This record gives sequence, C-alpha cells and structure tokens, in this order.
Amino acid sequence: MANITINNIKVEVPEGTTILNAAKKIGIKIPTLCYLENVQEPGSCRMCVVEVEGARTLQPSCVTQVSEGMKIHTNTKKIRDARKIILELLLSDHPWECNTCDRNQECELQKLADEYGIKEVRFQSVKERLPLDESTPGIVRDPNKCILCRRCVTVCQEVQGVGTLAPRARGFDTIIAPGQGDLLNDAICVQCGQCAAVCPVGAISEKDDIDKVWEAIDDPNKYVVVQTAPAIRAALGECFGLEPGTLVKGRMTTALRMLGFDGVFDTNFGADLTILEEGTELLTRLKKALVDKDKNVALPIYGIFLS
Repeated sequence: MANITINNIKVEVPEGTTILNAAKKIGIKIPTLCYLENVQEPGSCRMCVVEVEGARTLQPSCVTQVSEGMKIHTNTKKIRDARKIILELLLSDHPWECNTCDRNQECELQKLADEYGIKEVRFQSVKERLPLDESTPGIVRDPNKCILCRRCVTVCQEVQGVGTLAPRARGFDTIIAPGQGDLLNDAICVQCGQCAAVCPVGAISEKDDIDKVWEAIDDPNKYVVVQTAPAIRAALGECFGLEPGTLVKGRMTTALRMLGFDGVFDTNFGADLTILEEGTELLTRLKKALVDKDKNVALPIYGIFLS
C-alpha cells in the first residue's frame, strides 16, 4: 500500500494505482478525454495533468502511478491554465457546428470547454476540411471533428477485434481512418457501432434516416412497415419515466400506428436465432475457461454440466 496526499487529503491506495483512480477513490474529479475506463489510458490528450511535488513537469494522471509519500495537486492555477490551452488547441481544429451536431449537449469536449470557461480561441486552424464518410448504411465518419483520442481505435481493435480503424499518417497530418481504404465501405467494417458509442465528440455517429422514414410515410402509394427489436418492448419505457423492464409493447405499437406506419412487425424469429447463437457461444467460452484440462473434470454452472 502507498500513503499519498491529494489536495491535502491523505489516502492509502494499493501500489500501482494511477493518480486518476486514487483521486476517484476520495471523490476528486480529474477531467479526461482519451481515457476510457477498463479499456485504454494512453495519456495522449493531457487533459488529466496534475502537479506532483518534486516533479519537473505536469504529469498525466491516467498513466502516472502513485508512490509512497507522493503529494499531488489537481486544481492549481498552473494546471487550469494548461488545461485551457489544451482545450483551445483542440477547439482551434474543431468545427464550430455545435447547434447542429448530433452530440450537442452530450459532447465531452463541449462540456469541458464550458466547465473551464473557454469564451474565445486564440489559435487559428490551418487544416483543410476533409469530406464526410457516409459510404456505409449505419455509420457516418466526420474526420474534421476528430480529436485523435484513439478511443474508437482501441474499441475496434482490442474489444471488437475487427481492426478497421487506425491512425494514418504522422504528426500534424494524422487522421483516424480505415487502414485498408479511405472509406469505411471499402474496409472490413461490421457496423457494430461501438466506435460511435465511445467517441467523445461527433466524429463518428450513427446514420440518421428519419427524413427518409417521414418521406415514405407521407407517400400515399407506399405501404410502410416498421420492424421493432424484441428488447425495445421492455426498454423503451425507461425513456418515458416508467420502471425499468416495464412491458410497453401495446403502447409502443399504438404510438407507431399513430405516427403513420401501416404495419408493425416484431423480430421474434431473428431474436430466437440470436439467442441460440449467443447461448452456444457463452457455453463454449465457459467450458473452455472452467474445464480442468489436466484432470478432465467438467464443472457445473447453474445446474448445467459442461462436458
């Protein structure tokens, strides 16, 4: 265990703990952008810098491990000024389209700029505007909004195991893009959407086809059918203040018909196939992880014997 002091608060944490996690333990928030809990902590964005007494420079808290007797400060003027400059540099290359961005009010960069009182950006961008990648049916990639945090790269390569996204070029010319081609449609992309889920800004987002749906509904010569996923009937209610798990199938179907859909279908058969496939995968992984190969002994899991 290591005894350290953070903002004059003494805390004891295990050796190897990062300053970021030690601060979390006592309720001290340190801002981050590139950090993704339990997934990556590259220390590249530098938003999480802190002052460590005796250190020559500010230290990235997400990768700096504590040591016995360390004294840390997380909110000095020097730190705040450094974070403001980092934000200004990021914003200087970021499109000012917040009001029309699909991540408006949910953008991590936007929230940090507001938190640190960024009212103007003293730096000018010299980057050329790059075209949108709308080549795939489910994902839109806007390289102009990318802050190079590499969250999408990590989740694509290490979590999903697809390996489509990666840094291309070097230095000031670096962009995050498919390694096999300029467009996602030319690469091996499975459209899982995990890159959009972890992106802190609006650089990768789900494609919005709402206008096409309204166009189809408004066409009197079309019979428009909506097909819902089985999970929605038990999850949609939370968006309207109902208890989690509340069954809203009837109300959901009524609402969809009132919107103008001619038919409402349920994806029951497809869901059954998915359950069978995922159930088989789960049992296979459990068997591989728990069977003692040396003794050839199968362990029971919730009454199921894996043998």
